[in-house]
Amino acid sequence: MGKIHALCTSEQKGTLKKPRDKVFFATEWGIKGDAHAGKWHRQVSFLGLQEIEEFRKSGAQVEFGAFGENIVAEGIRFKDLPVGTRLRTGEVWFEITQIGKECHKDCAIRQQVGDCIMPREGIFGRVLHGGEVSVGDELEFVPNGEKLPLEAAVITASDKGSHGERVDESGAKVAEILMANGYTVVKKIILPDEQEQLEDKMLELAERGIALIATTGGTGFSPRDITPEATLAVCERLAPGIPEAMRALSLKITNRAMLSRAQAGICRRSLIVNLPGSKKAVEECLGFILPPLKHGIDILRRETGECGRQA
Repeated sequence: MGKIHALCTSEQKGTLKKPRDKVFFATEWGIKGDAHAGKWHRQVSFLGLQEIEEFRKSGAQVEFGAFGENIVAEGIRFKDLPVGTRLRTGEVWFEITQIGKECHKDCAIRQQVGDCIMPREGIFGRVLHGGEVSVGDELEFVPNGEKLPLEAAVITASDKGSHGERVDESGAKVAEILMANGYTVVKKIILPDEQEQLEDKMLELAERGIALIATTGGTGFSPRDITPEATLAVCERLAPGIPEAMRALSLKITNRAMLSRAQAGICRRSLIVNLPGSKKAVEECLGFILPPLKHGIDILRRETGECGRQA
């Protein structure tokens, strides 16, 4: 186990990073506001406190962040960790993706003191689950076989519900079913049928790495029904089989099921699924799709094999 001594960011690449007291790690991105964050395998960099102190003994006066590192921690020999190692601090999970790297000739610290220890001692990783981290927090190894937390969030899209003019029975039922099936419901919120608000909330939850983001309501033909549009706007990949399966099930009960415009898709490491707006339809559809959804989430998080059925 280690302890975080510094959290550093920079707004531009090629510049020295500056220490921060607290930062937010976004899932499959890195530190929000850091120039090196992005959709790639080197979202976060780590460097040991001991290695920095040894470098300082040579006479170089370097501050935390000088080597381009995001996290400085004591108690862990980072360069000895194999690729694939998982680390955790609070609710934030990392996975090591690269050991060291080639140093740029125009590296700011190399220009100043003639050497840079990041290529020799630093490592890089990606963010598997987001959250807020502060200096002084502990950094620990995730035991082999331990899975990411199975969390869910429920968003009810309803103008009347958001104004307190209607009881949110469907959202409450979604949360009840999810908790009964092993999910921890970390957020339950009612929003008006406003696309920008729905998009912002979905992205916020995906940045945290919530496994399942379930919406209810707003999937019909009314001009105010824009939940599918908000879902399509934030998803990077679609999962059309999920809403198709729900419609096929519901068509056995009512032919009006063909009017559902529900969507489902993937945003970062989160699965977003549009559910119907009625309590009864929620019970029918969610109970039907939950078992395969769990398998899909495990695949999305690389915690199980592929979907193909074995002969």
